[in-house]
Formats: sequence, C-alpha cells, structure tokens
Amino acid sequence: MKSIPFSVFRLLPALLALAPLAAPAQTLTNNGATLTVAPGTTLFVNGGLLSQSAGVLANSGTVELTGDFALSSGATATGAGLLRFSGTQDQSLNAPAGTALPNLEQNNAGPTGNNRLLVPGNLTVSTLLTLTSGLVRTLPTATISLPNGAALAGEAPGRYVQGNLKITRSAVPGVVDFGHGVVLDGSGQALGAVSITRTAGLATQNVSYGTNLTASTQGIDRIWTIVPTSQPTSAVPVTFSWLADDDNGLTNFTQARGWQQAAAGNPWIPVGAPANAAARSLSRSAAVLNRFTVSNAANPLPVELSEFTAEREGTNGHLRWTTASEKNNAYFGIESSADGVDFHALGRVAGHGTSSQPHRYEWLDANLSRYAADQVYYRLRQVDADGAESFSPVRTVQVPAAPGLALEAFPTPLRTGEVLSLRVRTASAGLATLRVTDALGRTVWSQLLAPAEGAGTVTLPEAAHWPQGLYLLSLRQGTRQLTRKVVRE
Repeated sequence: MKSIPFSVFRLLPALLALAPLAAPAQTLTNNGATLTVAPGTTLFVNGGLLSQSAGVLANSGTVELTGDFALSSGATATGAGLLRFSGTQDQSLNAPAGTALPNLEQNNAGPTGNNRLLVPGNLTVSTLLTLTSGLVRTLPTATISLPNGAALAGEAPGRYVQGNLKITRSAVPGVVDFGHGVVLDGSGQALGAVSITRTAGLATQNVSYGTNLTASTQGIDRIWTIVPTSQPTSAVPVTFSWLADDDNGLTNFTQARGWQQAAAGNPWIPVGAPANAAARSLSRSAAVLNRFTVSNAANPLPVELSEFTAEREGTNGHLRWTTASEKNNAYFGIESSADGVDFHALGRVAGHGTSSQPHRYEWLDANLSRYAADQVYYRLRQVDADGAESFSPVRTVQVPAAPGLALEAFPTPLRTGEVLSLRVRTASAGLATLRVTDALGRTVWSQLLAPAEGAGTVTLPEAAHWPQGLYLLSLRQGTRQLTRKVVRE
C-alpha cells in the first residue's frame, strides 16, 4: 500500500476547519440570458435571484428562493410556474411595473416580525397567491392585484397580505366571495366588473384605518374600497370580515358599527345600526359602493360634518351643514374671514350631544358688503363637551359688487386686551372720518383717515382699554356714512 506523506495528515485538520458545514447564501445572477426551469423540476437557490438587462426567467416548474427576487428594467419572467419564497428572514420581490407572475407562494419560516415578503412596487399575480407561512407586505403606494380568475389562498392569523390587495371580478351575478374579507351580493344588479382593494395592517391613520375628525377614536386596521363599473340601483348586501391581527387595539365587537366614506379624506358616515360582530364579521346593505370599515361601539368614527355649504342669497351669506352622527358635540362656532387667514367668530349653534341620527344646521350672515372684500371665507369650529375642537373645510362666498364705502369691525365681541381692527373699503381715495361713541352718545375716539381706493385695514389699540359696553363706529367719507356696532365684554 502506498503511504501518505505525514505532512498531509498535519494539514488535513486545518483544511477541515476551514470547510463550511453548509453552502453560504448567494445570489444567482442572470445577465441577459434565458434561465429555463422545465415543468416538474425545481430550481432551489440558497439565496436570491437577480435577472438583469434583457434576462428572461422562463419558469414552467418551481423556483424556490431563500433570499430576494429582482427583475431589473428590461428583464422579464414568463411561464406558468411557481415562485416560492422560503427564507428565514425578510425577503423582497422587486419587479418593473406591470410585471405579472402566475403563481406566488409565501412560505417564510422566520420569526414574527422578520418573516415578510416585501413588495415595494405594483405586482399582478394572475393565477394563485398562496400564504403558507409569514406575511406579504406592500408599501402604502403599491398594490398587489389579482385579476378575474385569480385566487387568494391560505390567509389566517399571522399570515396574510398587509398593505394593498386588489381583487377584481368581471361580473357579480349573485353572491361572490372576493376572498379578502368581502362577500358581495350583486343579485338583480348590473354592477359590471367590480374591483375591491383592501388596505390592511399598515397601522397608518386614514390610510389603513379610519378615525373621527379629532383622531380620538379609530376603526379596525382595514379599509375596503369597492369600485363597480356601475353603481347599484338599490341597496346591495355586503359582508366584511377581518382577522384579529387587524383589531387595531379594539375589543368587544358585540356592538360593532359599519362606516362608509365617499373617498379618502371625506367624512365617515355610519352604515346601518350597531350589530354583533364578535366573530369579526359584519353584514351591511349599502346603496352606494365606495370605501368601508368597521369599529366597535366605543370607537365611533363620527365625522360631525357630512355636508357643509356656503351660498350667497341676495346680500347675505347662507351657511348650511349636516351631521351624520355626533359624539359629545357641545356646539359649532361659526367663523368668517375677509382674507382666508384671520378668522373671527360670528356666533355659535348648539350641537346635539351624542346622536346616531343626522341633524341639519344653518346660519345666515347678513350684509356681506360689510366685509369690504371681494369674497368671504367661512369655517366651522366643532367643540366637544370636554373642550376638544376641530375645524371644518373652508367655504367661500362671493360678495356683491362693492358699494362706495364698506366697513367691517373685528373681533366682535371685543374681549379684554384685544385690539380692534377695521377693514375699510372705498370706491375712491379721499379723507374719511372715524368716530367712536359709547352707548350714551359720548365720543370716546375720533380719527382722520386717508384710505386709498380699494381695501385696507386700520387698528385701534385704544379699544383694549375701553370699558365694557356697547360702542358705535361711524365712518364718513364725503356724503357717504356707515355705522357699525361693537360690544366690549
């Protein structure tokens, strides 16, 4: 027998110590070629797969990765095969916009919080999206789309799609389960194709969950946006369901409430009466299909304003607003402005406390010309019983053609330490006299003004020291004269 040199025995332990017990994760790079996976075969990559330039992944079998998958611009994926992610930490799927993968499986065995498939861009799964283990998560700006005929399988607690998941059905002739928490009954309707996008699990206010105006209450961490080709001609039964993962800190759904929103940023309006949704399923009937979410009785999403309008009627401004529901609503403060920046109180209207019924309100702002401006800005200050407040959107009203002389005084009433401001509008330049008298007719202030043509503002710091009471402001220019009342509280 041929002997082995002693030096080899001395070197062998060192070589064994350097040899890895398992192959390290690597990235398989396809730089412009066609990588073919035949039917019935599996390409397993202990690492990621990067297809560059004009590279093609022709997959008719199974491609399984423990790392990331990326298609560079110009690279494509073809074939009806399966792309499986089976890593033990977060993986990512990056592909050009418009990429469609027929079959995608998430089977990540990593620990909770590190077992996600991250999808940063829009992606279409044309046949089957399977959740075996772990989460799939999109960016708030990205959507995974399942077109007509494609299916979603395996969603359960701890494994579902976070972010935006859009499922489309070409027709809804009867009861159709879309598979991501919506069952829609289109019986007797001509809805056409219907797309439903579920935004879930992002824990982002007004993106994946709804809030009331002051963000003091919130719904579950799921919002469904239903877009039919044609709106229904009568109320449509629809059932919403969710996982405990998306409870969003809410408990006790024995008195659950459905909410509806015309579009993102619009008010949430209650849909139907409270009902028992302890099984995390709630059925409603909706006359219009748009955005929906769910909350419990302790977390109403009342947008105190479901409508707010301001219109000119003759020389007056007429404000109207409607509430869908109210919670601890003490009152509405009505505020106006001549420039859209500095708002001043006009008055207040008492609210209805807590109510699930719609209520209508209105306010008449007389004599718009007193604002000495081309348009007037209005907003509502909604104040809760505990002092919390929020503002409505701003509405505007055009002022009738300005008279020769106009005068507005603000703020009113005037409180201790406040400076009185006057907005003066004239049709022509020229000297004008301002005189202030008290309730007994005594002159407390007189000033000569030289307003230019147009509008301007005059301040009266002296008003901060006037005694409490009623004052009359008189502005005279030539033969024209205006009088305004100011109350000092």
